[in-house]
Amino acid sequence: KERFGARVEWLPFDLHPEYPAEGLPRPPSTGRMEQLFDENGLVYNPPPVRPNSLKALRLTEHARAQDLHQSMHDGLMDAYWRDGEDIGDSGVLLARAEAAGLTGAEAVLAGDAYTEDVRRSTAEAHSLGINGIPAFLIDRKLLVLGAQPREVFEQAFAQLEEMAGR
Repeated sequence: KERFGARVEWLPFDLHPEYPAEGLPRPPSTGRMEQLFDENGLVYNPPPVRPNSLKALRLTEHARAQDLHQSMHDGLMDAYWRDGEDIGDSGVLLARAEAAGLTGAEAVLAGDAYTEDVRRSTAEAHSLGINGIPAFLIDRKLLVLGAQPREVFEQAFAQLEEMAGR
């Protein structure tokens, strides 16, 4: 982003639509994720449940409609990874929505608003070969799957520059 002036747009992707509404218990950690996060200066403290994230995804789309997507997205990432909060829980979502300045969150969570948007975005991602997160589609030409080191992205942007120069 800094080096190449890339614009980052987070799009909804329902990774596990099969999860029940209350989520699933998180299995014991192997320590690999903690180590990976620590090596990159990040906090790894997910909640004891793997949430069904559909409500969170719907709410971030509602935030997008109010130009608050980045704030809501960042708040939910902090809630999940740093603060160990279940982002499938409506109380957690309402608190994070309030912190982001989002209005109308209760109505969104009470209904099914934005569900089709999430499903459509997920289906489009699947059609592009995306089957996990994170995934990065660069200039709609190159797909980078998974959490990758900075060098991988630099190589991808360099490859795009080379392709443009041909």
